Amino acid sequence: MRSRLFWRRSAAAAGTYSSAVLGFLGTVVAAHVFSTHTFGLYAIVLAATGFFQSLFDVTMEEALIKFGFRYVTREDWGRLRRLFGSATACKVSGGVLAAVVIAALAPAADTIFHTSGLTTPLLVASLLPLAQCTENVGGVAMILRGRYDIRSFFLLFSMALRFTAIAVAASHGLTATIAAIVAAQVVATAAVDVTGWVAYRRFPREAAVPLGAERRDVLSFVGQSSIASAVTSLTTPAAILVLGRAASTTQVAWFRAALSPQQAFAALSSPARLILLTEQTRDWERGTRSTVFAGIRRYMLLGAALMAVALPFLLVFTDELVRLFFSAKNQGAVDATRFVVIAGALRLVYGWTKSFPVSIGRPGLRIWTHGLEMLVLLPLVGILGSQWGATGAAGAVLASSAAYCAYWTLLYVRIRREPEPAVSPAEPLVA
Repeated sequence: MRSRLFWRRSAAAAGTYSSAVLGFLGTVVAAHVFSTHTFGLYAIVLAATGFFQSLFDVTMEEALIKFGFRYVTREDWGRLRRLFGSATACKVSGGVLAAVVIAALAPAADTIFHTSGLTTPLLVASLLPLAQCTENVGGVAMILRGRYDIRSFFLLFSMALRFTAIAVAASHGLTATIAAIVAAQVVATAAVDVTGWVAYRRFPREAAVPLGAERRDVLSFVGQSSIASAVTSLTTPAAILVLGRAASTTQVAWFRAALSPQQAFAALSSPARLILLTEQTRDWERGTRSTVFAGIRRYMLLGAALMAVALPFLLVFTDELVRLFFSAKNQGAVDATRFVVIAGALRLVYGWTKSFPVSIGRPGLRIWTHGLEMLVLLPLVGILGSQWGATGAAGAVLASSAAYCAYWTLLYVRIRREPEPAVSPAEPLVA
């Protein structure tokens, strides 16, 4: 059993890290092939698409994991089937709405961002929400089977397709690149959905039944998760769009390049977060809270030790690394990258905060913490970005990350001191 668990964790880490490398390399290829101006347009198109996709997405996957583990533990297969059916319908509806809004706004994009060349790429990118909408539902089916290693493999597969799309199409222009990314996403989502369906069908087959008394709890959980995920996912795209209004497209390109370390740090903690989400949700449902808190302590100690070694090196050689990965034409991103590296190190140490609220059934905590982050970030990006461009915007990223981590420190201490509630798994989850 231990050897199998070790293999699954190792495979999950390998798949997730490899997908992160390919995602980073996709950005590198785009930065090298595109001119600085076109790379800025590329960043705006993806940011706008991600913004509206997140805005209209109903975050059912977290409720699927939390309540799914509950129903699996109870062997309540009828409610599990109803939950999956509702999740699929909600995700498709959100994808359609996002696609319609992006397509409707595309003709005005050039006016909004004081540039040209955005309309056609945005029209093509409006298909991305549709192409991606059901991917996470299929992924949850794998997680409920305990196979986060397979889920991580499909993250790698999806990113490999996207990297290939960028590498092949970038030389043919921005619109061709976006079209290739959409095609890659269609293939990736289809693969995940088919595999997820196979995993789902391995549960006992019973007719779907109403959620009954738990319907209100599920809806409350979904509502809070959707708001929290929207705030979380909107933060970076919104910052790029705000900078696009406050500064030039070149500054947007440099800011997008500078954000790459943030992606790298998030990817570094991603396997641990996937494992924490799966195992800590199960442990919390079983009533073993001490195991959950012990796992968080180990994670933070390991993350702090890793950053103590890596951070000085990254700060000293930022100039060389930017030149290596993003070419000399993007050297204007160096100072901004240093700010983002520090912010990314902080967020890595606090990476457990992504999964912890879901595991304990209190997704509303993410609304407050990420809401504070957004309230700090967006005004500062507008103010500092108008004065110092990408460097000012990166300073805003660091300030908002520090505020986020400080708030979570206070919340963790408070939760840790709360008496363990004497509730059964059938009682409400959402505080």
